Amino acid sequence: MISSALPSQFCLQDLAAITGRVCELRVNPHQAEADREARVWFNSIGLYDDRKKSKFLNYGKFDLFAALSFPDADLKHLVTCLKFFFWAFSTDDLSDEGDLQSRPDDVKAGHDISVRVVDEPGAPRPEYPYAAMFYDLLERFRETSTHGAYKRFIRAWEEWSSSQVTQSRNRSQDRIPTVDEFILMRRATIGGAMVEAMVEYSLDLDLPEEVFENPIIHAMSDATNDLMTWPNDLCSFNKEQSDGDYQNLVFCIMNERKVGLQEAIDVLTEMLAQRVNDYVELKNKLPSFGADVDKELARYLHALENFVQGTVLWYYLSPRYFRGVDVTNRDNLVVPLFEPGAF
Repeated sequence: MISSALPSQFCLQDLAAITGRVCELRVNPHQAEADREARVWFNSIGLYDDRKKSKFLNYGKFDLFAALSFPDADLKHLVTCLKFFFWAFSTDDLSDEGDLQSRPDDVKAGHDISVRVVDEPGAPRPEYPYAAMFYDLLERFRETSTHGAYKRFIRAWEEWSSSQVTQSRNRSQDRIPTVDEFILMRRATIGGAMVEAMVEYSLDLDLPEEVFENPIIHAMSDATNDLMTWPNDLCSFNKEQSDGDYQNLVFCIMNERKVGLQEAIDVLTEMLAQRVNDYVELKNKLPSFGADVDKELARYLHALENFVQGTVLWYYLSPRYFRGVDVTNRDNLVVPLFEPGAF
């Protein structure tokens, strides 16, 4: 296995500086109030015991994540965005590092319960806690979202939830996908399309379907998904290798190109810089959809760019990925490789 040949440390460039070309960073002023309200809700779910819940919330710093990623949302919408993070990360952890890490059939069983939440919106709130959170989230989403945004969120959730099953199956078979295969799958597992719908929801944007069907917008969506995903793989690599989880783009590059860890990290960093260039070039080619739509689209893209940059900065600031590592100076950051089981 590749993991047996890993060095004792590796260097990581400032990924936030690379992605920072797309927008300036701001913080939502409702962070503390939104966190208090969302925590009351999460505590009511009864998902974790006190120790695990404290670790999940305090190491996660999801309130900071939401404040960085949705800087212009009002309090009500920011609370929903924060609840979205609580639900998404706890559900993702279930298949990434929890009891269901290598049990695709059980992951699918949980998926099927949530499918009923979508198919039967008038049915009682399910007892299964992950589906109950999803039920509550959809209720809040439907209050102000457009029909198009809701439809896009559901379609994105279906792709994301199904990808969790596929990823769990890969883990159970100890299979490392090809780079191209993993990039496509990772766009689903990161939940990028759900994020796009949450961005629409956060500002109550109203964009016609023709915008999202445009090939340039579609290509920009792929680019922003990659700009969120590839830094995650770089920053979360240490945690995941410590957990014995090899479903990471760094490992895919090492395996496909037969290179060492540092070279794979450098390759992926160069890929990320090129992806930023791709996004900028695509944005310069945007067609006009009419004055009113163009104005809404500009707000949407700016909000999505805020999310990308907020996300990348959060990767560094959350102890989820850099526990005990000083990230004050992120230029050529030297990261010690965590021992197996350190997380």
